[in-house]
Amino acid sequence: MMYLLDTANLEQIKRAFDLYPMSGVTTNPTIISKENRNFIEILKGIRSVIGKDKMLHVQAVSTKAEEIVKEAEYLNEVIGGNLYIKVPVIAEGIKAMKILKNKGIKVTATAIFTAEQALMAAVSGAEFVAPYVNRIDNITGSGVNVVDEIMELFELHNVDAKVLAASFKNVQQVHEVALTGAQSVTVNAQIMDKLLEHPLTDWSVEQFIKDWETVYGKGKVTNNL
Repeated sequence: MMYLLDTANLEQIKRAFDLYPMSGVTTNPTIISKENRNFIEILKGIRSVIGKDKMLHVQAVSTKAEEIVKEAEYLNEVIGGNLYIKVPVIAEGIKAMKILKNKGIKVTATAIFTAEQALMAAVSGAEFVAPYVNRIDNITGSGVNVVDEIMELFELHNVDAKVLAASFKNVQQVHEVALTGAQSVTVNAQIMDKLLEHPLTDWSVEQFIKDWETVYGKGKVTNNL
């Protein structure tokens, strides 16, 4: 499983990459706009924190294929590193994916709500497909079932693209997506922390410390007895 952080906030990114086994960062126009700073400066800041080898997913905002391609080429030149251009699964987006594939620019297909959208994007050259799990749930669908269907279709048709499941509101959704075999998830900083949280874990650690200090003294650890 690859864990990515869905944010453009540098402090959140620094913390997550310090603590957790992070594979990259995903952004979108909404996330970027929340930072209210120069777009390129934000992306360069993220790249400087995560390094050139970690994945950075950045969305093109144009809705015409030729303009999407121009955005992708510009971002690839200015930001560089292990960069993926996020392209929505609209008709012009699919056209852009085919062009970008031929140009050797990596693509993440985004705004996916059905398995068929994901399959067409993958066949068109997308390396990752990003189904919106919670948003599917909110329209009386099942985001986890859609992810499962995508995984099944990719196996049936021998497709190399990977699933980058997105749009989570709770840990249970992440857990259920992981059980489908999806290769990666992108979550916000709060959910990333909650993937580890459990009250009995905290209780166990506190009990270990209490029992240890009863015998060896407060503040003592194994290497300073």
